[in-house]
Amino acid sequence: MAAAAPSDLTAERAPPCAWRPQRGPQKALIDCPVPEVLFGGARGGGKTDGFLGKWALKSQKYRRGFNAVFFRQAMPQQDDLIDRAREIYEPIGGKWQEGKKMFLMPGGGRIRFRPLETVSDADKYQGRNISDAAVEEAGNYPASAPIDRLFGCLRSSFGVPVQLMLSANPGGPGHHWIKQRYIDPAPGGLTILTRSLPNGRTHRAVYIPSRVQDNKILLSQDPSYVDRLYLVGSENLVKAWLEGDWNVIEGAYFPEFSAAKHVIAPFEIPAHWARIRAMDWGSAKPFCVLWLAVSDGELAAIPRGALVVYREWYGWNGEPNVGCKMTARDVGDGIRRIEADTGERMAEEVLDPAAFSEDGGPSINERMDLNFRRADNKRVARQGAIGGWDQVRDRLVGEGGRPMLYVFSTATHLIRTLPALQHDKHRAEDVDSDSEDHAADALRYGCMSRPIVRDAPNIPKPRFETSLTINEILKRATQKRLAEG
Repeated sequence: MAAAAPSDLTAERAPPCAWRPQRGPQKALIDCPVPEVLFGGARGGGKTDGFLGKWALKSQKYRRGFNAVFFRQAMPQQDDLIDRAREIYEPIGGKWQEGKKMFLMPGGGRIRFRPLETVSDADKYQGRNISDAAVEEAGNYPASAPIDRLFGCLRSSFGVPVQLMLSANPGGPGHHWIKQRYIDPAPGGLTILTRSLPNGRTHRAVYIPSRVQDNKILLSQDPSYVDRLYLVGSENLVKAWLEGDWNVIEGAYFPEFSAAKHVIAPFEIPAHWARIRAMDWGSAKPFCVLWLAVSDGELAAIPRGALVVYREWYGWNGEPNVGCKMTARDVGDGIRRIEADTGERMAEEVLDPAAFSEDGGPSINERMDLNFRRADNKRVARQGAIGGWDQVRDRLVGEGGRPMLYVFSTATHLIRTLPALQHDKHRAEDVDSDSEDHAADALRYGCMSRPIVRDAPNIPKPRFETSLTINEILKRATQKRLAEG
């Protein structure tokens, strides 16, 4: 018997569905044909039900051509998800197979539940025909690499339109890449975003925002849910969970950072200010070079001893937390060109200590051929010594209500990543090192370099005003003699 054509897969009468989408975001998700979807943005928006419900409907339509996998970082996180899936799928004939962690749907469709933590986990699915994939809590992934690798297994020989769906709330280690990819281009969502591919074609994605106010069923069954959201913690956390505000980062390691207080318009740095070059090395991950100047207090807006980040070079390929793989020699040449063009001389040059390691050949530092010394790499305080993150925090807080750290608005990656840094789950006093912390590390090295203040040179004022002409000088002298009698 010949294989059924895609149109034949829907020939049998489908059983009634035990779930219906609510009007608004869930209905938009059901109808959305875009290959990549971010759904959610706030607590209680019906994200999980939206995914499970869409798959119930899609499995009825495409039957044995439908093959989906639901991912979370670890299997124990799937327990409640599976319980909810049974409530939706079993009434329409879905059979749960505990050993395989899979629903066999009427008509032959399959819905599996699997862990996804690393790229190697995603690689296990290469060569398989997966028509649909969903990743819950995508904000728990510091980088998008494990999720992106799933595109390699999304395909269908039955003509099923493939789709990757993600859910996420503001905050978490992956806040920065999610915000950059889906939110910043269209903060209100519901706008098709396109990405150009090397073969000349385009890939489409969309953000569908969903908030608790859109989940009428939850609000009717549990009218106190919103009240409890107001009790969860700080004002920022409430705003992030209730409103889905991606400009609010709950759990930030540096809540002291404020664009209004710390980000300033560029100005010409006085020539006598001591300058520091601080660098965090990276190749597969980004490298970051920051140039800092130490204020002498002559400018009223910048206190004496304050650090000003006035230049940034960030080595990435345009994707968050992905490096550009420049060689150490090329990076060193780039730094020399930048400083030669401005005629700068550094009072301090500090570099990530890992760049000094020698593994059978010249170190990264040697290949850059600059005058770097090993940066002080104490991340957190120990045995009475102040840690690097404490130095950064102290400078953000400042003295007498005035910050001791300022950042030119042109240092876009430091401004982008510093406020998004999260606490390490296993070491709360440290930054989560899996996040995009490269600019922050360079800043930490600069703050730990023991910056010194250089006062302006004492140049005697000229006896006469040099802006006057000879005739004006003679005229002024004559007037002075006449006035003296």
